[in-house]
Amino acid sequence: MKLLLHICCAPCAIYPLSVLQEKDLEVMGFFYRNNIHPFTECMKREETLKTYAEQIGLRVIFQQGYDIEAFIQRAAFRESQRCRLCYHDRLMTTAKLASRGKFDYFSSTLLYSRFQQHELIADIGKCAGKSAGVPFYYEDFRTGWKTGIEKSKQMGMYRQSYCGCIYSEKERFCPQTAKSRPGKN
Repeated sequence: MKLLLHICCAPCAIYPLSVLQEKDLEVMGFFYRNNIHPFTECMKREETLKTYAEQIGLRVIFQQGYDIEAFIQRAAFRESQRCRLCYHDRLMTTAKLASRGKFDYFSSTLLYSRFQQHELIADIGKCAGKSAGVPFYYEDFRTGWKTGIEKSKQMGMYRQSYCGCIYSEKERFCPQTAKSRPGKN
C-alpha cells in the first residue's frame, strides 16, 4: 500500500516514518512550503529534509514556488483561525496530490507534534480525504515525541523553534505579544 506523507520538517518525520515503514507501507514524502516564513527558514527546513531523505532513501516531492502572500491573505483578519486554515491548505494539497498519484492513503507529520491541534488535524484530514477520494491515514504519532527529538539531536539536524508561519514566528521570538489560545503552536 502506498502512502503520501505530508512532512512539515525532517525532525517531525523521523518517528512517523519509522512507524509507517514498520507497517510495510510504501511511503513517499511531500514537503509543503507556502506557509513557512521567512524564506530562509523555509530553505533550512527543505535542505534538512533533503539531506535526511537522501540518508534513508526516502523519495520526497518538494512543492515548487513560494506563495507566502496567499497564505497571509487567507489568514489576515482571521488570525484566531490561522491554524485551521493552514492545516486545511496543507492537508487538502496533500490529498489532491495523493489522488493524482494514485496513492492508497495520505497522512501528515502534523500528527506527531504535541504543539499542534491534534483532533482538528484529524478532522480536516478526514474531510480532505473524502473530498479528494483518498483516505486519510490517522495515527497518533505523539507517543514517539521524545524518540524523534532524541534521534534528530543525535543526527545533528536543524531543529526549528516555531511552527513555521509568520504568526508563530512572532509568538516564539516576541512572546510578550503572544495571545493565549487553545492548541497554540
